[in-house]
Amino acid sequence: MLLEPVAQCPVCKGKSFQRFLDCKDYTTSGALFHVEQCTNCSMLLTNPRPRVEDAPSYYQSTTYISHTSIAISFMDYIYLIVRTLTLRWKYSLVKPYLKHNQLLDVGSGTGHFLSHCKAQGVNTYGVEPSAAANAKAQKIPISNSIDNLPEIKYDVITLWQVLEHIYDLEITIEKLKARLNENGIIFIAVPNWQALDSIHYKEKWAAYDVPRHVWHFSKDTMTTLLHNSGLSIKKIVPMKLDAYYVSLLSEKNSAGGKLSLSSAIKGIMMGYRSNVNAAQNMNYSSLIYLVQK
Repeated sequence: MLLEPVAQCPVCKGKSFQRFLDCKDYTTSGALFHVEQCTNCSMLLTNPRPRVEDAPSYYQSTTYISHTSIAISFMDYIYLIVRTLTLRWKYSLVKPYLKHNQLLDVGSGTGHFLSHCKAQGVNTYGVEPSAAANAKAQKIPISNSIDNLPEIKYDVITLWQVLEHIYDLEITIEKLKARLNENGIIFIAVPNWQALDSIHYKEKWAAYDVPRHVWHFSKDTMTTLLHNSGLSIKKIVPMKLDAYYVSLLSEKNSAGGKLSLSSAIKGIMMGYRSNVNAAQNMNYSSLIYLVQK
């Protein structure tokens, strides 16, 4: 498939990049992709990347669990367990901000978070461009585009590990701002490449997930991106379980696709070390940014 170059950094508009890492696509193609770094602001990006029209093919795999919800491997079962544990926690985070009981989840996958919120009496809406994932949603209103949503505004908009996939960052953020109630909150969860587990696993770090992840954020680049988009950060919340899950996946990548007992123990220990280190500098494996207009 043809790749397209990214000519401009979405954070600082810089046009000079240097090679940072070469990462393998462990999910579908097995191909190598370049992760480059903006020489001005240090933003990381997959460059070149798949064309927009070719991007969906990189999600068409039974191993892309967030779009299938079918557990095949040991790591799939771990993912489903982690997802179940975090659904209630995520709802507890958004609940205080549901003033008018309207919630939008962007990149809703198979709709499990929306289903959980709906069961609590929340008016839920979703956006999911994948037709296959959308079809598995459980009787939740889900659109394939922000543009096709009902003409209403939301108290809470959530993007759980989604922003790193979105090609047109500025346009999407502007559309979400327009859909947000006054005093509403957007929850943006993204991986953090400056976490200790990322530094340890380097190109094997599972949260690079090339080429599905086209952007790779740090606290600094996320802060600048949001500020430039007219959003202010109200709070940053760590996703501590992610360090364990990502480290286990990274061990699997390092071992050629098979996770042994000893590798699993190494992954768990690395997740623990990463969280302990992040308690000092807030560089957790994944971070949730609570932002408002």
